[in-house]
Amino acid sequence: MKNYRKINRAEKSEYPSYSQYYFDLIATNDNILNDLHDNFFKIKDFIYSLPTEKLTYRYDTNKWTIKEILVHLIDDERIFAYRALRYARNDDTPLHGFEENAYARYSNANERSLDNIFEEYWSVRLSTLLLFENLPEASFLRAGSAIDIDGVIKNKRTVRALAYHIAGHELSHIKIIKERYLHQTVDALQVLL
Repeated sequence: MKNYRKINRAEKSEYPSYSQYYFDLIATNDNILNDLHDNFFKIKDFIYSLPTEKLTYRYDTNKWTIKEILVHLIDDERIFAYRALRYARNDDTPLHGFEENAYARYSNANERSLDNIFEEYWSVRLSTLLLFENLPEASFLRAGSAIDIDGVIKNKRTVRALAYHIAGHELSHIKIIKERYLHQTVDALQVLL
């Protein structure tokens, strides 16, 4: 296994307060790239262990299926890695968010095979790992913000906070799958155990 560079955990001042939930799911203080690498394979094994009918099950009206969650994770990672690239290159232009429910609705995730979804997932993950592995050290504290639909600038994050966001966001959705789709009790720091 490759050992990726260490990236120190972002301070609370480097990300919006709502992201604290994601950070609380992450055990590492500097090995986030190794976690991102390893978690991909743990998630893949976990999802492939589920009964096929669970992959398109909705636990409530208008809730996403597991396949839609997986494609959402891919979309979110792409978007947040792009933000990291922009901020790392010292481009702090506020970037618009995205409407995650519309993305899920138009993803056609339920018509895709798991093999196809995980092929794309790995491609995006590898791209994310290579991006963060090769960024200049000085870039990790550069930051940028989002711009809301009403033009309000908000949600400032550093580059390193974005790496942790990607990992924590992924873990939060796996926790949701275990709790709401499989009715398991999950300890916050043991989501993938």
